[in-house]
Amino acid sequence: METAVAVKGLVRNYGTLRAVDNLSFNINPGEVFGLIGPNGSGKTTTLRIVATLLKPTAGSVSVFGLDVVKQASAVRKVISYLPEEAGAYRNLSGLNYLRFMATFYTKDTVECERLVAKGSELADLGRRIEDKVSTYSKGMARKLLLARALMTEPKLTILDEPTSGLDVENATEIRQRMLLSSHNMLEVEFLSDRVAIIREGRVIAVGTPAELKSRYNSANLEEVFLKAER
Repeated sequence: METAVAVKGLVRNYGTLRAVDNLSFNINPGEVFGLIGPNGSGKTTTLRIVATLLKPTAGSVSVFGLDVVKQASAVRKVISYLPEEAGAYRNLSGLNYLRFMATFYTKDTVECERLVAKGSELADLGRRIEDKVSTYSKGMARKLLLARALMTEPKLTILDEPTSGLDVENATEIRQRMLLSSHNMLEVEFLSDRVAIIREGRVIAVGTPAELKSRYNSANLEEVFLKAER
């Protein structure tokens, strides 16, 4: 079976600081894979490497068989990346923002409008989609950004703090094959098929939420995280 993401012996240094230290994991096609770890554990650095925005110091990463360094352009055609700090153009309406972003993916007018229609459906903002982004709440803006990331139906969606500002119940709208990182343990448990717990740039535990809770005799992933750190 084809592997969606293969991370092998990944190392990333920032000067003398080692942010990612011999990290390895695989993601299967159609799987939602979550990364859990404290600030500074290497989660965002790992996501940025998978998204071709950073180059590894050592090790390898491939996305559907494509090397993220040697075949970066090809990788970018099959992924969508939404960083935690992403923002939309505040002076555009939500609809025009989606239309503007769609032009980066296609020059065909009909296809562009199809993407905009898909994005509008995913954003689920009703008539507010026609209002300026500057009038949106944090949750509304995040829904718009998620819609932008998902409307092209990428083979892999990479999300950093994906539903920040949203109710977990509403997060089911974005569930598809993806790699996500979040501080919200409930969010990760709710969305993910499998989870990797990272500490100091290394995977210290990996499995389904049910497997991890059973292994660490815990009621939820927050307890698993605390016990796995010891």
